Amino acid sequence: MKLQSRKPKEDPEINLISLIDVALLLVIFFMLSSTFMQEGRLKIELPQASLAPVGKQKADPIVVSVTQSGVYRVNDRELINNSADTLRAAILEVAGADRNKPVTVRADARSTHQSVVSAMDVLGKLGFTRINIATVEDSAPAKK
Repeated sequence: MKLQSRKPKEDPEINLISLIDVALLLVIFFMLSSTFMQEGRLKIELPQASLAPVGKQKADPIVVSVTQSGVYRVNDRELINNSADTLRAAILEVAGADRNKPVTVRADARSTHQSVVSAMDVLGKLGFTRINIATVEDSAPAKK
């Protein structure tokens, strides 16, 4: 004789809430246990743009120019070569011990990015924090 259960059979279900909890805990664990690498950056305090008119600066700024061919000039004086050591020596000669002087980097639009970054790197290593990049105002209106 065959006995039958009087309880109706329930379909088995997977509890998704506990699976979501476990998945979330795994994501949090991997985020906390992983190491995030930060790319090297120039340690330069970049200036903030403002709409206010620029007043007369107290100290004469140092102007580092980069030509299209990558030739450096410090205060309109061309350097004998394009090495970082020569640029460093010329900047030290002009600035003396004052690292609070404003420095303006003027680069030709066709100069290499590496030349500009090298100049800014030299300035950052020397301890200058008031570094500006000279630009011209775009004649085309900005699109929004």
